[in-house]
Amino acid sequence: MNLETVKYEKKGAVALITFNRPEVRNAFNAKMTEDILEALLAAKNDVSVRAIVLTGEGLSFSAGADLSARDSKWVDTEAALIEGYLPSLKEIMEMPKPVISAVNGAAAGIGSAYAMACDLTIMSEEAYILQAFSNIGLIPDGGANWFLTNTVGYKLAYQIAIEGERIEAERCLDLGLINKVVSSDILLDEALLWADKLSLRSSQSLKLTKQIMRKALDSSYEDIYGLEAKTQNTLTGSEDNIEGITAFMEKRQPNFK
Repeated sequence: MNLETVKYEKKGAVALITFNRPEVRNAFNAKMTEDILEALLAAKNDVSVRAIVLTGEGLSFSAGADLSARDSKWVDTEAALIEGYLPSLKEIMEMPKPVISAVNGAAAGIGSAYAMACDLTIMSEEAYILQAFSNIGLIPDGGANWFLTNTVGYKLAYQIAIEGERIEAERCLDLGLINKVVSSDILLDEALLWADKLSLRSSQSLKLTKQIMRKALDSSYEDIYGLEAKTQNTLTGSEDNIEGITAFMEKRQPNFK
């Protein structure tokens, strides 16, 4: 991989992907949209990787788009959002492996979209989410309107978007935007430990639960019920299913492939 703005490391069965432009608080330029996509595809295609952690180098997760960047290759903002950011955001959301965002500081603008796109989020006590678009006459993007509305409901999502105030870590936890808050000195260790524990679970269970729950956001109860029934039928008697039941009967931890 020819990565300039993102770091990719293997930690056992976990891929650690780090936004790496700390001098601009990991703000996105065009190269970073390419690098994050390449890193995510590498993690997806590596069969030895079973979970992913996404974080930022230095003081921030990502400050959003780099408004001072001069490497843009898109004709306008719509093209940048559709051609630049969307492919990697979709990779996170459609990734067959769990993705944990370890938010170590500011997750602002499009940076917040990457944090919220992940399946699970752990934040440091000093971290926060920020939608400051209304301060400059714009709207939240990167799917932030969808993430916020589906998580906290319309009224609160609208308030967060238009008031442009920091949503501190503990408040994010209360609102269900994240899963855990820890001190900054143990954030990455806790995220990697969490990912490592998930890597030991049934990959087919994690993958298909993610797919169905993502689909549940815009489907009816009966549609999801039917999908659950069909999926459960295909999994019953599978290697993982048999191993899980055997391990339960033998009072040991399962060894999923």
